[in-house]
Amino acid sequence: QVQLVESGGGWVQAGGSLRLSCAASGSTFSNYIIAWFRQAPGKEREFVAAINRSGGGYTYADSVRGRFTISRDNAKNTVYLQMNNLKSDDTAIYVCAASDRAFGRAVSLYDTWGQGTQVTVSS
Repeated sequence: QVQLVESGGGWVQAGGSLRLSCAASGSTFSNYIIAWFRQAPGKEREFVAAINRSGGGYTYADSVRGRFTISRDNAKNTVYLQMNNLKSDDTAIYVCAASDRAFGRAVSLYDTWGQGTQVTVSS
């Protein structure tokens, strides 16, 4: 089973940027589809982005499309989420997740989850 650890969260003013990392260990990283989800207090868990095994396919939530970029470096066992032009509504705990079954947006596709990293955006 793969293990996932997120890093890179922090505080940033609106309009700023952060890059999150999801580091994997324990299994063959390239076998897994990786997604980012986020959850703010009082809100449901929300899909953010996903990337396929090779890194050549990806999908984004409408709320982040054009601002966020997901990428992966299988040689480093790491997936990244570059977040630009951050808004206050982006404030949440960001969690990465792994699937060995299918590429998609549904929470049910993902078996392994990291602990999350806090992103706080304010004016």
